[in-house]
Amino acid sequence: MNTHFFGDTAVLLGRSMRHIARSPDTIITTAVMPIALLLLFVYVFGGAIKHGPQAYVTYLLPGILLITIASGISYTALRLFTDMQGGIFQRFQSMPIARSSALWSHVLTSLAANLISLVVVVLVAVAMGFRSGAGALAWLAVAGILFLFTLALTWIAVIPGLSAKSVDGAGAFSYPLIFLPFISSAFVPTSTMPGPVRAFADNQPVTSIVNTVRDLLAQQPAGTSIWTGLAWCLGILVVAYALAIVTYHRKIA
Repeated sequence: MNTHFFGDTAVLLGRSMRHIARSPDTIITTAVMPIALLLLFVYVFGGAIKHGPQAYVTYLLPGILLITIASGISYTALRLFTDMQGGIFQRFQSMPIARSSALWSHVLTSLAANLISLVVVVLVAVAMGFRSGAGALAWLAVAGILFLFTLALTWIAVIPGLSAKSVDGAGAFSYPLIFLPFISSAFVPTSTMPGPVRAFADNQPVTSIVNTVRDLLAQQPAGTSIWTGLAWCLGILVVAYALAIVTYHRKIA
Protein backbone atom coordinates (compact mmCIF):
# COMPACT_ATOMS: atom_id res chain seq x y z
CA MET A 1 0.00 0.00 0.00
CA ASN A 2 1.28 3.45 -0.93
CA THR A 3 2.76 5.23 2.10
CA HIS A 4 0.69 8.30 1.21
CA PHE A 5 -2.57 6.33 1.11
CA PHE A 6 -3.95 7.46 4.49
CA GLY A 7 -3.01 11.12 4.04
CA ASP A 8 -4.36 11.22 0.48
CA THR A 9 -7.57 9.48 1.51
CA ALA A 10 -8.07 11.95 4.38
CA VAL A 11 -7.65 14.92 2.01
CA LEU A 12 -10.12 13.50 -0.54
CA LEU A 13 -12.52 12.53 2.23
CA GLY A 14 -12.50 16.15 3.39
CA ARG A 15 -13.31 17.19 -0.19
CA SER A 16 -16.31 14.84 -0.36
CA MET A 17 -17.59 15.85 3.07
CA ARG A 18 -17.38 19.54 2.11
CA HIS A 19 -19.57 18.76 -0.90
CA ILE A 20 -22.14 17.18 1.41
CA ALA A 21 -21.93 20.10 3.84
CA ARG A 22 -22.69 22.46 0.97
CA SER A 23 -25.62 20.27 -0.11
CA PRO A 24 -27.33 19.16 3.11
CA ASP A 25 -30.36 18.15 1.02
CA THR A 26 -28.51 14.86 0.41
CA ILE A 27 -28.79 13.92 4.08
CA ILE A 28 -32.31 15.33 4.33
CA THR A 29 -33.50 13.42 1.26
CA THR A 30 -31.93 10.21 2.53
CA ALA A 31 -33.71 10.48 5.87
CA VAL A 32 -37.08 11.79 4.63
CA MET A 33 -38.35 8.57 3.05
CA PRO A 34 -37.49 6.30 6.02
CA ILE A 35 -39.04 8.82 8.42
CA ALA A 36 -42.16 9.02 6.23
CA LEU A 37 -42.41 5.21 6.27
CA LEU A 38 -41.95 5.21 10.03
CA LEU A 39 -44.79 7.71 10.48
CA LEU A 40 -47.02 5.92 7.98
CA PHE A 41 -46.66 2.44 9.43
CA VAL A 42 -46.76 3.45 13.08
CA TYR A 43 -49.67 5.90 12.95
CA VAL A 44 -51.70 4.49 10.03
CA PHE A 45 -51.06 0.74 9.78
CA GLY A 46 -49.56 -0.03 13.19
CA GLY A 47 -52.86 -0.62 14.95
CA ALA A 48 -53.88 -3.29 12.45
CA ILE A 49 -50.58 -5.22 12.44
CA LYS A 50 -49.97 -8.05 14.89
CA HIS A 51 -46.34 -7.84 15.95
CA GLY A 52 -46.05 -8.90 19.60
CA PRO A 53 -46.14 -7.13 22.96
CA GLN A 54 -43.65 -4.32 22.22
CA ALA A 55 -44.59 -0.93 20.74
CA TYR A 56 -44.78 -1.10 16.96
CA VAL A 57 -42.24 1.70 16.52
CA THR A 58 -39.75 -0.42 18.47
CA TYR A 59 -40.57 -3.48 16.33
CA LEU A 60 -40.34 -1.45 13.12
CA LEU A 61 -37.17 0.57 13.71
CA PRO A 62 -34.55 -2.09 12.70
CA GLY A 63 -36.10 -2.46 9.25
CA ILE A 64 -36.38 1.31 8.82
CA LEU A 65 -32.67 1.64 9.64
CA LEU A 66 -31.80 -0.78 6.83
CA ILE A 67 -34.03 1.14 4.41
CA THR A 68 -32.20 4.33 5.48
CA ILE A 69 -28.87 2.73 4.58
CA ALA A 70 -30.16 1.44 1.24
CA SER A 71 -31.47 4.94 0.42
CA GLY A 72 -28.19 6.58 1.40
CA ILE A 73 -25.84 4.41 -0.64
CA SER A 74 -27.56 5.43 -3.89
CA TYR A 75 -25.88 8.81 -3.41
CA THR A 76 -22.50 7.07 -3.25
CA ALA A 77 -23.08 5.76 -6.77
CA LEU A 78 -24.21 9.20 -7.94
CA ARG A 79 -21.15 10.93 -6.44
CA LEU A 80 -18.82 8.40 -8.06
CA PHE A 81 -20.61 8.73 -11.40
CA THR A 82 -20.31 12.52 -11.26
CA ASP A 83 -16.57 12.32 -10.57
CA MET A 84 -16.06 9.79 -13.37
CA GLN A 85 -17.95 11.94 -15.87
CA GLY A 86 -16.15 15.07 -14.70
CA GLY A 87 -12.75 13.51 -15.31
CA ILE A 88 -11.64 13.82 -11.67
CA PHE A 89 -10.33 10.25 -11.53
CA GLN A 90 -8.34 10.73 -14.74
CA ARG A 91 -6.89 13.95 -13.35
CA PHE A 92 -5.85 12.16 -10.16
CA GLN A 93 -3.86 9.64 -12.22
CA SER A 94 -1.43 12.39 -13.23
CA MET A 95 -0.91 13.45 -9.62
CA PRO A 96 1.41 11.87 -7.04
CA ILE A 97 -1.35 10.36 -4.92
CA ALA A 98 -2.34 6.80 -4.08
CA ARG A 99 -4.67 5.54 -6.80
CA SER A 100 -7.06 3.77 -4.45
CA SER A 101 -7.45 6.81 -2.17
CA ALA A 102 -9.97 8.39 -4.57
CA LEU A 103 -12.17 5.32 -4.31
CA TRP A 104 -11.80 4.86 -0.55
CA SER A 105 -12.67 8.50 0.09
CA HIS A 106 -16.09 7.89 -1.47
CA VAL A 107 -16.57 4.73 0.60
CA LEU A 108 -15.73 6.55 3.84
CA THR A 109 -17.99 9.44 2.84
CA SER A 110 -20.82 6.96 2.45
CA LEU A 111 -20.19 5.58 5.94
CA ALA A 112 -20.13 9.07 7.48
CA ALA A 113 -23.23 10.32 5.63
CA ASN A 114 -25.21 7.19 6.49
CA LEU A 115 -24.21 7.50 10.14
CA ILE A 116 -25.72 10.99 10.25
CA SER A 117 -28.92 9.77 8.57
CA LEU A 118 -29.23 6.83 10.97
CA VAL A 119 -28.86 9.11 13.99
CA VAL A 120 -31.59 11.40 12.64
CA VAL A 121 -33.96 8.46 12.11
CA VAL A 122 -33.28 7.04 15.59
CA LEU A 123 -33.96 10.44 17.17
CA VAL A 124 -37.28 10.67 15.34
CA ALA A 125 -38.14 7.14 16.51
CA VAL A 126 -37.35 8.12 20.10
CA ALA A 127 -39.70 11.09 19.76
CA MET A 128 -42.37 8.64 18.53
CA GLY A 129 -41.97 6.37 21.54
CA PHE A 130 -39.07 4.04 20.74
CA ARG A 131 -37.43 2.77 23.89
CA SER A 132 -34.73 0.18 24.55
CA GLY A 133 -33.17 -1.09 27.74
CA ALA A 134 -30.18 -2.49 25.84
CA GLY A 135 -26.77 -1.90 27.39
CA ALA A 136 -23.64 -0.44 25.85
CA LEU A 137 -22.41 -3.79 24.49
CA ALA A 138 -25.72 -4.48 22.77
CA TRP A 139 -25.71 -1.02 21.17
CA LEU A 140 -22.10 -1.55 20.05
CA ALA A 141 -23.12 -4.86 18.48
CA VAL A 142 -26.00 -3.13 16.68
CA ALA A 143 -23.63 -0.40 15.46
CA GLY A 144 -21.16 -3.04 14.25
CA ILE A 145 -23.79 -4.92 12.26
CA LEU A 146 -25.15 -1.72 10.71
CA PHE A 147 -21.58 -0.67 9.88
CA LEU A 148 -20.91 -3.96 8.08
CA PHE A 149 -24.21 -3.74 6.23
CA THR A 150 -23.47 -0.17 5.15
CA LEU A 151 -19.95 -1.09 4.03
CA ALA A 152 -21.22 -4.07 2.03
CA LEU A 153 -23.91 -2.03 0.26
CA THR A 154 -21.47 0.82 -0.35
CA TRP A 155 -19.13 -1.47 -2.29
CA ILE A 156 -22.13 -2.65 -4.29
CA ALA A 157 -22.87 1.02 -5.04
CA VAL A 158 -19.30 1.54 -6.26
CA ILE A 159 -19.87 -0.82 -9.20
CA PRO A 160 -22.70 1.11 -10.93
CA GLY A 161 -21.09 4.37 -9.87
CA LEU A 162 -18.04 3.47 -11.94
CA SER A 163 -19.73 1.67 -14.83
CA ALA A 164 -23.14 3.34 -15.36
CA LYS A 165 -23.81 5.18 -18.60
CA SER A 166 -26.24 7.70 -17.13
CA VAL A 167 -27.23 9.34 -13.86
CA ASP A 168 -30.44 7.31 -13.77
CA GLY A 169 -28.49 4.10 -14.26
CA ALA A 170 -26.12 4.98 -11.42
CA GLY A 171 -28.93 5.38 -8.90
CA ALA A 172 -31.43 2.79 -10.14
CA PHE A 173 -29.57 -0.18 -8.62
CA SER A 174 -30.70 0.89 -5.14
CA TYR A 175 -34.42 0.37 -5.81
CA PRO A 176 -34.36 -3.43 -5.30
CA LEU A 177 -32.28 -2.93 -2.13
CA ILE A 178 -34.84 -0.48 -0.74
CA PHE A 179 -37.68 -2.86 -1.64
CA LEU A 180 -36.04 -5.94 -0.08
CA PRO A 181 -36.98 -5.08 3.56
CA PHE A 182 -40.67 -5.12 2.56
CA ILE A 183 -40.36 -8.88 1.91
CA SER A 184 -38.75 -9.65 5.24
CA SER A 185 -39.54 -9.55 8.95
CA ALA A 186 -39.04 -5.77 8.98
CA PHE A 187 -42.73 -4.82 8.98
CA VAL A 188 -44.59 -8.01 9.96
CA PRO A 189 -43.58 -11.46 11.25
CA THR A 190 -42.77 -13.79 8.36
CA SER A 191 -45.12 -16.39 9.88
CA THR A 192 -48.05 -14.33 8.53
CA MET A 193 -46.85 -14.67 4.91
CA PRO A 194 -47.95 -17.32 2.38
CA GLY A 195 -45.57 -20.26 1.87
CA PRO A 196 -43.38 -19.20 -1.11
CA VAL A 197 -43.13 -15.60 0.10
CA ARG A 198 -42.25 -16.74 3.61
CA ALA A 199 -39.58 -19.09 2.25
CA PHE A 200 -37.96 -16.17 0.43
CA ALA A 201 -38.34 -13.79 3.38
CA ASP A 202 -36.82 -16.26 5.85
CA ASN A 203 -33.78 -16.88 3.66
CA GLN A 204 -32.79 -13.45 2.46
CA PRO A 205 -30.19 -11.29 4.26
CA VAL A 206 -32.46 -8.51 5.54
CA THR A 207 -34.55 -10.81 7.75
CA SER A 208 -31.58 -12.19 9.70
CA ILE A 209 -30.08 -8.71 10.15
CA VAL A 210 -33.42 -7.19 11.23
CA ASN A 211 -34.05 -10.04 13.68
CA THR A 212 -30.56 -9.66 15.14
CA VAL A 213 -30.88 -5.90 15.67
CA ARG A 214 -34.39 -6.32 17.09
CA ASP A 215 -33.26 -9.01 19.56
CA LEU A 216 -30.25 -6.98 20.68
CA LEU A 217 -32.34 -3.88 21.30
CA ALA A 218 -34.94 -5.96 23.17
CA GLN A 219 -32.23 -7.61 25.31
CA GLN A 220 -33.16 -11.02 23.89
CA PRO A 221 -30.73 -13.80 22.82
CA ALA A 222 -29.97 -13.28 19.13
CA GLY A 223 -29.53 -17.02 18.50
CA THR A 224 -28.35 -18.15 15.08
CA SER A 225 -29.68 -15.03 13.35
CA ILE A 226 -26.63 -13.01 14.38
CA TRP A 227 -24.25 -15.47 12.71
CA THR A 228 -26.46 -15.69 9.63
CA GLY A 229 -26.61 -11.90 9.43
CA LEU A 230 -22.85 -11.55 9.82
CA ALA A 231 -22.25 -14.24 7.19
CA TRP A 232 -24.50 -12.40 4.73
CA CYS A 233 -22.79 -9.05 5.39
CA LEU A 234 -19.28 -10.46 5.07
CA GLY A 235 -20.15 -12.54 2.00
CA ILE A 236 -21.72 -9.59 0.19
CA LEU A 237 -18.80 -7.37 1.23
CA VAL A 238 -16.13 -9.72 -0.12
CA VAL A 239 -17.88 -10.30 -3.46
CA ALA A 240 -18.83 -6.63 -3.95
CA TYR A 241 -15.34 -5.42 -3.02
CA ALA A 242 -13.69 -7.81 -5.50
CA LEU A 243 -16.03 -6.78 -8.34
CA ALA A 244 -15.67 -3.08 -7.49
CA ILE A 245 -11.86 -3.24 -7.55
CA VAL A 246 -11.87 -5.09 -10.89
CA THR A 247 -14.24 -2.47 -12.31
CA TYR A 248 -12.12 0.37 -10.93
CA HIS A 249 -8.89 -0.95 -12.45
CA ARG A 250 -10.57 -1.40 -15.82
CA LYS A 251 -11.84 2.17 -15.74
CA ILE A 252 -8.50 3.79 -14.84
CA ALA A 253 -6.30 1.50 -16.98
